[in-house]
Amino acid sequence: MSEVTPGATESKSRYGLVMVAFSFAIAFMLHLLLFSTAPMVDVVMEEMHLSHAGFGFVFSAAMISLIIFRIPWGLVGDRIGYLNGFRIALPLTAGFAVLRAFAPGYVVLLLSQFLLGTTLAMVLPCLPLIVKEWSPGRPGLSTGIYVSGFAAGNATALGLTPQLLKVLEWREVLLVYSGLAAAICLLWLVFARSAAKGESSLRLDSFARILKDKYVWVLLLFMMAAMGSYDTLATWMPKVLEMKGLKEALASILPLGFFLAGPIVGFISDRFNNTRLIVAVSGVVAAISIVGINYAPFPVVLLCLFLAGFSTIGVLTISLAMATKHQRFSATAGSVVGLTSALGNVGPLAMPVLFGFLIDVTGTFYASIFSVAALAGIVFIIGSRFSE
Repeated sequence: MSEVTPGATESKSRYGLVMVAFSFAIAFMLHLLLFSTAPMVDVVMEEMHLSHAGFGFVFSAAMISLIIFRIPWGLVGDRIGYLNGFRIALPLTAGFAVLRAFAPGYVVLLLSQFLLGTTLAMVLPCLPLIVKEWSPGRPGLSTGIYVSGFAAGNATALGLTPQLLKVLEWREVLLVYSGLAAAICLLWLVFARSAAKGESSLRLDSFARILKDKYVWVLLLFMMAAMGSYDTLATWMPKVLEMKGLKEALASILPLGFFLAGPIVGFISDRFNNTRLIVAVSGVVAAISIVGINYAPFPVVLLCLFLAGFSTIGVLTISLAMATKHQRFSATAGSVVGLTSALGNVGPLAMPVLFGFLIDVTGTFYASIFSVAALAGIVFIIGSRFSE
């Protein structure tokens, strides 16, 4: 048996930081590309003569392909490894991002968005595989780091894009972002490494075993509740704050909780290794803080917003990390995350609609807020009993 030298161990540890940095950058790119079109609504609608619903399909086209292709990309990642998987997906992502910028009309724009989603669908299933190989001793913290990349990409897309639109055309802004995707792709092709070997054949029997695993369905419920609760609050919070007589910009406190939750909750889960308690406490905090949005006075409502984002994304972080921690998922972590994150999007698809419907019916946001609090609180607290 060959002896591993301290120098080799130290070198592997240092390179692990590089690979975790790659996971943050790829997560950042995903949300930057997805949400960069949101601030372009007026200019794109005017140029292409679209209705608001027509523009809404620009975002939905990518989301639909994300949902559809996450499961097959997870299977591919487990079979050929994340290194080869991203060698395929990242160049295609950069190419489709460029195609989007040169779309001559609405149909091509929708098609490019759909194609972009098909390759971005690989990101979430394969990021846990990077953590699994390069951060086996701190999977929670490393998962939290790339989760914070999603928040940073979202914030950059919504904050930087309006500033760039003051000096660039919307197509030029998309080209700038596609350039970032191309740079990440190039860096990956040159510097990314992996010693992990994917299986050579696609074995559907292993996926069938995943579907029969009760623990996978617990993770799915956590993902559905966490994403459904956070995305619904993020969608409607500017309107809720307006109805409360507060500034809409205060809604930015919610993604601040998103950004900090990943590394902090991930670190706590590594240090104390008591998933059941962390998820249960998160459920209590989520329920109380979300309900507090209804009644808390200013500035306490800001704390409620922060804790609502922090607690829901904290459970999302734990759910993603669990797939890398359990030995039962040693060869299928990508498939597990692909399945749970794809089906978990039922929450973000259904809950914002329910939230708006309850406002229409009641004339206030109180029942809508209660529905989100109930989803997060009940699922997290009851589900925590089965989370070990």
